[in-house]
Amino acid sequence: MNEVQELINSRLDTIEQQEGVAILLAVESGSRAWGFPSKDSDFDVRFLYCRRPEFYLSINLDNQSDVIERPIEDSIDLSGWDIRKALTLFRKSNPPLLEWLQCPIIYRERSSFATELRKFLPDFYSPTASFFHYKHMAEGNFRDYLHGDIVWRKKYLYVLRPLLATRWIRQGYGPVPIEFTRVVSATVPMGPLREAIDQFIEDKRAGNELDRGPRIPLLSDFIEKEIRSLADETPSTQSKGASVEILNGLFRSVLIELWPDWFSKRQAATNA
Repeated sequence: MNEVQELINSRLDTIEQQEGVAILLAVESGSRAWGFPSKDSDFDVRFLYCRRPEFYLSINLDNQSDVIERPIEDSIDLSGWDIRKALTLFRKSNPPLLEWLQCPIIYRERSSFATELRKFLPDFYSPTASFFHYKHMAEGNFRDYLHGDIVWRKKYLYVLRPLLATRWIRQGYGPVPIEFTRVVSATVPMGPLREAIDQFIEDKRAGNELDRGPRIPLLSDFIEKEIRSLADETPSTQSKGASVEILNGLFRSVLIELWPDWFSKRQAATNA
């Protein structure tokens, strides 16, 4: 794992040099962070980055790309969002971004950006937006992989994860953590269903064959019943609707923190 981390950080260094950016946060976002990687799982690295101040003062800013992506190489999948994109999505309580901010597998963290953003989670978190994100994900994955008598058995986890996330939200636990086992422990009581889910997680980690096969009645019946129950349900709580100026202030402070010389020169020119 240490060798892979070194390789990931080397790739992040290369991106910073090639793109002229500062990477503020880089985390694991896939099955390794969820807690059920198989032996050949990719490293799904997601990062947030900031460009130099002059980039954000360009008249054609809206035409510039706000993502950086690299082809998968050596099982490392690298993809990142510009700070403005990240803050815009944070304002909308984007669930993947909220998961990244809480991820325990951190490859890189620079500046106060992520720390400050985590402090704002209670102000911008929207149970409703998160609920519908996970609800639609569960419905889509169920329709695509688990509908019928013969199913993609390994996809049970990819339906259960968002489905149980809606339970987490409805029970008022706050932003959904990226670790699936935490969600399971909080939302599924001990019993046959819990045992079946725990066994599936162990099978996935062990790399056991989980391809197409007969549906598993215990899991399929639970999923179908749970999806039906979500049809007309939404969380009763709403986000606090915090001001966007909080995020504008964070954006500006990060620019000053990362590029102090740029601002010092302009301040000196103004005072001359």
